[in-house]
Amino acid sequence: MNLPVKACLFDLDGVLVDTAKYHFLAWRRLADELGFTFTEADNERLKGVSRMASLDILLSIGGLSFSSEEKDQLAAKKNGWYVEMISKMDESEILPGALDFLKACRAAGLKVALGSASKNSGIILANTGLTPYFDAIIDGTKTQAAKPDPEVFLLGAEALGAATSECVVFEDAEAGIEAARRGGMKSVGIGSPQILQEADLVVPTLAAMTVERLNELA
Repeated sequence: MNLPVKACLFDLDGVLVDTAKYHFLAWRRLADELGFTFTEADNERLKGVSRMASLDILLSIGGLSFSSEEKDQLAAKKNGWYVEMISKMDESEILPGALDFLKACRAAGLKVALGSASKNSGIILANTGLTPYFDAIIDGTKTQAAKPDPEVFLLGAEALGAATSECVVFEDAEAGIEAARRGGMKSVGIGSPQILQEADLVVPTLAAMTVERLNELA
């Protein structure tokens, strides 16, 4: 099979597993402590964004300002709550079609990398049993810039030994799709075509994705 891509790079939250709900619950708890309301609509702005950038957005919603040291403490508090929740995750929280598609990619000889802003990807992948399906894991512990900067995907392509033109990114966030575009990569949006209209292809979940459909990206 002569595929248009040689490597697949996957975001984590909202693409492979549903950890977005835990992020939301932790951010909402922090907002409650700070005395303002943080809604699910507000949470959409945090998709694909790094922890500190997410905190800045949350504080702007609350109209609050803190020193760098105070922000570090707030981010650590939120992360503690989040880690407590994701530590109880298991394979039942893998999103529809994700495991089957990862297996299909491996069977087809495609290289596979994680490209996530999460600094807790190791815990999540281990608890859900997904770790063995990745040739490289690039996450928030290895990057400096947040999406839509393409750094995380460029590092993933480099780790896989693939040219950017040979890579396809799977993302559920506009910032991630933009990062793929900036990195010179094709992208598959997971979710709404209205929100992810800049993606080269959009599917509702990875259950609708096959290795053969990668030919649509040519």
